[in-house]
Amino acid sequence: MARAIWSGTISFGLLNVPVRLYSAVARRSIALREIRESDSARIKHRRVAEGTDEEVPYENIVKAYELAPGQYVPLSKDEMAALAPEKTRAIDVQDFVDIEEIDPMYFDSPYYLGPAEGAEKAYSLLAVAMESSGKAAISRFVFRNKEHLAALRASGGVLTLTTMRFHDEVVPPSELDDALPDKKPKVAKREREMAEQLIDSLSTKFKPDAYRDEYREELLALIERKAEGKEIVAPEAEAPKATKAPDLMAALEESIAAVKDKGGKGRAPAKRKAAPKKSKPAANAKSKRSSKAKASK
Repeated sequence: MARAIWSGTISFGLLNVPVRLYSAVARRSIALREIRESDSARIKHRRVAEGTDEEVPYENIVKAYELAPGQYVPLSKDEMAALAPEKTRAIDVQDFVDIEEIDPMYFDSPYYLGPAEGAEKAYSLLAVAMESSGKAAISRFVFRNKEHLAALRASGGVLTLTTMRFHDEVVPPSELDDALPDKKPKVAKREREMAEQLIDSLSTKFKPDAYRDEYREELLALIERKAEGKEIVAPEAEAPKATKAPDLMAALEESIAAVKDKGGKGRAPAKRKAAPKKSKPAANAKSKRSSKAKASK
């Protein structure tokens, strides 16, 4: 059963809807420990003063802002607490906007909002009204001692809240300096049409379950084989070569033809992987562990 991590009230106009906040994601990253290779001793990290081997107790550590190398402005815990946002329990709606107007770069972490006990009718009313309008509510709320900007949305009768980055946290393209060309290269009409045709031939409806974390699956399989003392085979990695300007049309035409040969829309056929290169046999495992590797939340 899902466990609420925050509770408060959505407030806009004279309407107040008590809600509970639930995480909308489950982290599936694999927890790896650091050990000494020779004897598998766990590696632990200590807080030590720079230039010494003296371990510093947590209560003696304060935050500081570095003005210049080696020059700090220390901030005590009381001073930091004085600046902390007021711990209100309100999600204050500022504006309603069309969701298409929000650049995805502003979105951060997603959550579900569920009704508090006794607020089911008001919650449903808000969800239905927002879904019908197609609008998102730009809001502010305090969560874990930090004020957040957030977007409230409704889908299928359920309210979601996604924290957002503030405007000055998103780097504009103008600050990329030499990363972008000063002048955009001229693109021929035929090249643009071919590129659009390739995009159209690869277009499909978004199906979240069609995409898997292949790296995590391969890592789990590698851990399983290693635990069983099997030989590890390392494939030879080869970086793809950039398509040069004179070859763009040929590459586009070949890509479109490959998709057509595959039978219409969908992904282009993947390039064949290089032949695997055998490495030295894995060291014998100290003990036959279970082949199941646990993923951390």
